[in-house]
Amino acid sequence: MRVIKTASREVYGLFVEDGSYALAIILWLLCAVFVLPLLPDPGGRAPLLFAGLILILLENVVRSAKH
Repeated sequence: MRVIKTASREVYGLFVEDGSYALAIILWLLCAVFVLPLLPDPGGRAPLLFAGLILILLENVVRSAKH
């Protein structure tokens, strides 16, 4: 049982190194699913989605660089 627990932690660590970063991406994607379709201009949705993800990435890089 300990082997399964250790292996699952390792697999989780491969995909999610920073939990707050992953949570921010998930929250932004949820907002994008529910809010972006309400925008009148469908051509502006993709750039907004991309800009939000880039801002999340930059915030995470700045926070990581401080440590």
